[in-house]
Amino acid sequence: MENNTLQKDNKKIVSTNSNGVYPKVSKELITEINNMLSYAIYNGTVINTEVNSLIESKNLNDLINAHNILVKNIAPATPKSIEYTKALRDEGENKSIFSKLPIVRNLIFLALFFLVLFIVTALSPDVNNNSLDKGLMNNSGLPLLLNLSYLASVAGLGVIFYLLKRVSDSIRESTMVSEESISYLAQIVLGIIAGLIMSEIISFYTKSPEDINLFNKGVLALIGGFSSEAIFSILQGIIDRVKSIFIIPKTNTK
Repeated sequence: MENNTLQKDNKKIVSTNSNGVYPKVSKELITEINNMLSYAIYNGTVINTEVNSLIESKNLNDLINAHNILVKNIAPATPKSIEYTKALRDEGENKSIFSKLPIVRNLIFLALFFLVLFIVTALSPDVNNNSLDKGLMNNSGLPLLLNLSYLASVAGLGVIFYLLKRVSDSIRESTMVSEESISYLAQIVLGIIAGLIMSEIISFYTKSPEDINLFNKGVLALIGGFSSEAIFSILQGIIDRVKSIFIIPKTNTK
């Protein structure tokens, strides 16, 4: 009796999957396969001919194999990025160039903002070699605010320069996904913080503190903004090494 009951339950599960899950998966696979084929043909990407017989089959395993082959053929693009790029192209058919890609528009506006901030702070008499040499500890009031704004604007220009290059590469290679537009704001904040860390907290003295001038601190802020991910990785690596010194790994005792 128990075996008969189990067999009936298994039949119900199989029938449910065949009527519910499998058709949905097959439909999604076919849609992504068609998108990848269109992308490959449009961009002149070489397609493995093994997919021909696999696509004609309605078997789920064959569709998965065809999908896997096409994913390798279109790399570094992905089915998700191709679908997102296609949606942007369809939605922005009758829109201006700035409305088609909001992330590019926002980055350009931020670049103009940081550029204006850079020019305004650089014109101030409170931003000079002497005030920058004083640093955070020996400066105060409006001069400190202007100097930090100057360095933050340079770091902001650095991170915006990096992100615009990254976005342009993503558009050209069709690797852009919707999640990237959300993460860019965090990267801008990290870039500004990294620029301030490089220019103020991490001091690179050649001979003496007086050797640091406007050009050197500006370059450090620019490098910090442009390479915020690298600086984060370096700091994370240092923290991991320090933790490995003081934390004893647990040993499995049986």
